Amino acid sequence: MEDLGRAFQRAVRVHDVPGAQLAVLRDGRVWEFVFGEERHASGRAMGRDTKVPIGSITKAFTATLLMVLVSDGDVDLDEPVAEYLPEVRQTGGGLAEVLTTRHLLSHTGGLCSEVVAPSADARPPLAASLLELLHAPGEGFSYSNAGYALAGRLVEVATGMTWSEAVRTILLKPLGIAPAFIVGAGAAASSIAHGHTVNRVLRRVRPVEQELSPIEAPAGGLAASAADLVELSRMHLRSEHGGTDHGLVAPADLVEMRRPVPGAEPFGLADGWGLGLALFRSGDTEWFGHDGTADGTSCHLRLDPESGTVVALTANSATGAALWRQLLPDLRTAGLDVGEHATSVDLGRRVPIPPGCAGDYVNGGTAYSVVVQDGELRLVVDGDTAARLTSHDGLVFSVTDPASGETGHPGRFLRDPRSGVIDRIQVGGRIASRRQRAREVA
Repeated sequence: MEDLGRAFQRAVRVHDVPGAQLAVLRDGRVWEFVFGEERHASGRAMGRDTKVPIGSITKAFTATLLMVLVSDGDVDLDEPVAEYLPEVRQTGGGLAEVLTTRHLLSHTGGLCSEVVAPSADARPPLAASLLELLHAPGEGFSYSNAGYALAGRLVEVATGMTWSEAVRTILLKPLGIAPAFIVGAGAAASSIAHGHTVNRVLRRVRPVEQELSPIEAPAGGLAASAADLVELSRMHLRSEHGGTDHGLVAPADLVEMRRPVPGAEPFGLADGWGLGLALFRSGDTEWFGHDGTADGTSCHLRLDPESGTVVALTANSATGAALWRQLLPDLRTAGLDVGEHATSVDLGRRVPIPPGCAGDYVNGGTAYSVVVQDGELRLVVDGDTAARLTSHDGLVFSVTDPASGETGHPGRFLRDPRSGVIDRIQVGGRIASRRQRAREVA
């Protein structure tokens, strides 16, 4: 593990990450490597207990919290959430009868990616987020923060507490994890590491503030250390492998969290999706976990229940994602082949741009445009060029950041099964539906 620790420090320096934590649980023993500062040029060393905004790994905590309620009989995974939530009952259109907690936790509810901003008619944001579905619940996968905001609301109704009170009292305290929130009444920014942006050309590192609305806290509002992520993961391990049974979630419900949900095809993100946990296959091994990106942070969690192995990385820089990718070969050398779906997708040969793929696509309030410029495909998100797309067999495309040249999760175009016309795009795990044809740019 000493070699892994040295590789970790090298990768932190290469990618100008101000501070990072790496924790590995293996054979019942924990190795922890910590390097750098909480905030660039502050002189405050990153410690093993320093909390880092973990972004979407918060969803694994929210899902586990809901599974506590499922084990206690307070919530039924497959009962319509309209039984608990008036926001859903009032939507009409049949959604109230079919949208379940299982759909929310597995991103198969067909909900838009983000919570819709308050409307002119003063409709509550959560209610407004339910008005336009990407697909019928259970008939596809589209990553949704709005779905987890709704899951957080379900927690509040079922417990009589706010989401932050419930996650602190019901989950974090029994796990021995000190709570840290980046938004809401429990926020304590002074005790949380700053996120940072990095300009690799100018070698400029700048701290950034966290921006998250309180309503979206169940989707991304926690800060945690790598050691904290290991403690959450212990619930999924057998006692002989360093697991800890707190009696919070029934063993059968923990298995249910890791069971791939039929119809959940998170192309480019993972090999499958359970309830709050993604599935990553590596040979015959199945790893579970989640990635998380907050403002200027990048965090990663993988666990193998069969061998009792956990790998957790937190980095207080947006370049932490590149750090993670660089670290993957070193993890494999150390016998920790955690699997990475984005690198395992067979992109195949490069092919010409698919006819009819250019156009405008929408997911809730987010607008995607695919344009042909100088003979290349470009992805424009909310008016800003976000990526260069390279076409491969099967309507698949690779994604390249035009500024840094770094590659991201691959995506794909999808056809209407009846007409054969390209009518959707799936990128970053999110589905966006076509609105109108875009003109080609010479």
